[in-house]
Amino acid sequence: MSARPVMPEETPSVEGSTAEAHQERPDGGIWEHPWFFLGLIVVGAVLVAGFFLARVAGL
Repeated sequence: MSARPVMPEETPSVEGSTAEAHQERPDGGIWEHPWFFLGLIVVGAVLVAGFFLARVAGL
């Protein structure tokens, strides 16, 4: 007897698989390390502010 046909929306059963389904950890994307990006923004803001303070002090 041939194998039972599988509907297009379904995943066919796998023969000989011993692994169980597991939850995969979602990708955090840019929010994986938020403190790093926040630190870059703060450092950039301090550098720009320092540039303007140096200009004002030099006048």
